[in-house]
Amino acid sequence: MSKQVLVTSRSFGSIDSAPMDILERAGCAVTMMGTDFDMERFTEAVVDSDVLIIGAHAFPPELMARCKKLKLICKHGAGLDNIPLDAAKDLGVAVCNAPGTNSNAVADLTFGLMLSCARHISLADRRVRERQWKSYTGFDVCGKTLGLLGFGAVARCVARRAAGFDMQVLAYDPFLTQLPEGFPHVRLCEDVMEVISSCDFLSAHLPLNEETRNFISRKELQTMRPGSCLINTARGGIVDEDALYEALTSGHLAGAAMDVAAQEPMKPDHPLLSLDNVVVTPHIGMYSKEAIGAVSVICAENAAAMLSGGALKFQVV
Repeated sequence: MSKQVLVTSRSFGSIDSAPMDILERAGCAVTMMGTDFDMERFTEAVVDSDVLIIGAHAFPPELMARCKKLKLICKHGAGLDNIPLDAAKDLGVAVCNAPGTNSNAVADLTFGLMLSCARHISLADRRVRERQWKSYTGFDVCGKTLGLLGFGAVARCVARRAAGFDMQVLAYDPFLTQLPEGFPHVRLCEDVMEVISSCDFLSAHLPLNEETRNFISRKELQTMRPGSCLINTARGGIVDEDALYEALTSGHLAGAAMDVAAQEPMKPDHPLLSLDNVVVTPHIGMYSKEAIGAVSVICAENAAAMLSGGALKFQVV
């Protein structure tokens, strides 16, 4: 009997046929539920699945407890905040992700958002389309100080790009005691507030958990340099959005750019969307052809390995 693989990531296998080929060779029956995801349909389908390749939606622990056949959850990406890891461990369900494969894609977007924030690129484009041909005075990115909260794979890729802009880089990571080789332009700080208070651009690269939820709130935002910018391509819950709105409307911050939000999709009447000095993209950080292709292959290979008794890559549970 074919093993049942449920895919709820909308981008899985969207670049080429390699991931699906892997699953077919492993004898899997694949159900795709990414582009038309519906929680009710998911609830019905997942209880009969052997492997779940999951996107960004929630997977309640009480639902997982009903999945008696489920052996493996593959996150189509790196972040694991939507998967109840403790419940998976208790139930004997393995969990894997795909860290590092989308690092360059997210770092490219981070830098693009930083440039757009500094030079009002998105705003200027909107105004031209509205037939308003006018100048917007921004400020240089080159030669400025960049603060990185977290210094994992994505942040390191951002730091490499910053070197090309002759930026000074300050980094905070509670899990690092020294920098890896290859970052002579980066200074590792023990005090997170030193990073927050000393940079022109602050970029968040932290996982979302109970320790990092609202990690950047009123105190941190008011500690940032006047006229600085906040970039978030990690997780929306890291930033207190009400406090960010206040910091932007008061003029303390020059701008913000975010690829993530506490609630996705953002509501059309979200206060941040009313501000000209805010750039918002719809969680597209990993959406490069190269990153999607690599993540999809890793998920497919892990699904095939689990069903054949092979070794798993990037297992976290």
